[in-house]
Amino acid sequence: MDVYSQIAVRIIKSQEAIIGPIAIEQAAHVTDLKVDWAKEEVSIKGDQVAAIDKLIEQYKQLFGQISVEVSREAAGSLVGKLPANALPKALK
Repeated sequence: MDVYSQIAVRIIKSQEAIIGPIAIEQAAHVTDLKVDWAKEEVSIKGDQVAAIDKLIEQYKQLFGQISVEVSREAAGSLVGKLPANALPKALK
């Protein structure tokens, strides 16, 4: 699994810990993500950076800025593996 998919999984897991199964339902609404939560796998088609931003925005629309902070914390150590110019805006 690539770094962006790992970030998506971590974000979904952290959101799920707070809001429960709604987190998975919301992730499934992001068009560029294919979520197989039975395997805890996420694949991204298309622009990976944009997909992560869309995922975070999906949570933000429902739960506000705190969901962005939770997402940043969840992605934490993986963000350092990305080049600065390939960092999703919501994780900056």
